[in-house]
Amino acid sequence: MKIRRTMLLAIAVLTILPLAKAQSLAHSSEGASGTVVVTTAPPLDLTYVRPTQKTKLRNYVFDAFGPYPLAGAASAAGIGQAYDTPREWKQGARGYGMRIGSAFGIAAVSTTTRYGLAQAFKEDTLYYRCECKRVFPRFTHAVISTLTARRGEYGHRVFSFPALIAPYAGSMTAVYAWYPGRYNGKDALRMGNYTMLGYVGGNLALEFLYSGPHSLLSRMHLNNGRGAPDPVAPSQGSTQ
Repeated sequence: MKIRRTMLLAIAVLTILPLAKAQSLAHSSEGASGTVVVTTAPPLDLTYVRPTQKTKLRNYVFDAFGPYPLAGAASAAGIGQAYDTPREWKQGARGYGMRIGSAFGIAAVSTTTRYGLAQAFKEDTLYYRCECKRVFPRFTHAVISTLTARRGEYGHRVFSFPALIAPYAGSMTAVYAWYPGRYNGKDALRMGNYTMLGYVGGNLALEFLYSGPHSLLSRMHLNNGRGAPDPVAPSQGSTQ
């Protein structure tokens, strides 16, 4: 429990600090001549190319119903089977089937919530790999991306409420729709925390295990490779 809380706190800190630093650029600053210079425009990412609706739809289908959520559901069901939770579902093939169906349903609801709210908020929640080379900046980038999204034509990074809400939407739905009656909101929050940590693990895999635009892993997010043409600055590489 303490380890999980510490990891979630680390995610929050790594997310909030860089965003606060970026927002501080929009505050007033005093120049050498004593004049006040106000910077309001967010920093532009000239390598960003906003995905089309078709690309986002393909990613949604793959994220919600593709092999990765199915594999994740199978793993989660195996853990639940080993610990006999919920115990009302018992053991055996039937119990495992109920657990894998539940885990897959949670993932589908969470992904649908994230993509649906992102569309409403006009956000791009796809994962984009870091252009940095060192391990710690790449690690930080992957963690920050769990709770941030791109917005606008130039993809400035913002805190994402859809990304924050989605993991708990799936677990709340499970608790109040098909879990045994003894489960409540506290259990849903606990389960949502595990889903959030799963998102962190997925981003780390995309950042460090990605092996080219044609690899199976790259299909989790179709815009996360490097080298796509940049309509804003053609001479520069892309983080797509």
